Amino acid sequence: MPTSKSSKKTDPETLPETLRGDVQQAEDRALRSQAELENFRKRVARERNEDLRYANLPLMRDLLPVLDNMNRAIEAAEKTHDTADLLQGVKIVAQQFQRVLEQYGCVQIEALGKPFDPNLHESISQQPSDEHPAGTVVLVTQTGFQLHDRVVRPSQVIVSATK
Repeated sequence: MPTSKSSKKTDPETLPETLRGDVQQAEDRALRSQAELENFRKRVARERNEDLRYANLPLMRDLLPVLDNMNRAIEAAEKTHDTADLLQGVKIVAQQFQRVLEQYGCVQIEALGKPFDPNLHESISQQPSDEHPAGTVVLVTQTGFQLHDRVVRPSQVIVSATK
């Protein structure tokens, strides 16, 4: 009479061998699973590093035409001495550059006439003022920028003070 697999496991004589085989299979499965998990982690880390390395690619593609236009303005300035046209061309390129920054969420920090905010502004001086209450930004010496909700560069400002 042929023995079935289930009766083989219950056979007291072959039980230790069966258990050893089951343990070995379980260990093999565990090792394979561990290796697969490690390979998965390495692949995800590799992909993440590559994503970070090339994350700015769309920004670079959008900035290159701005650089091209700036180079054209320089070329035109070298050929002609008409400063009005050169100034107009540079203004257009600056607007184009600002639009690209805004497209990526990088916007100017509004400071002039606003209350001084140390999270957004860097005070470089104080100036007595009758026109503005103390602690108001009266002059911006360098425009600040925010990327979404993070300050890229604070605005450098002069703040009103009481006399």
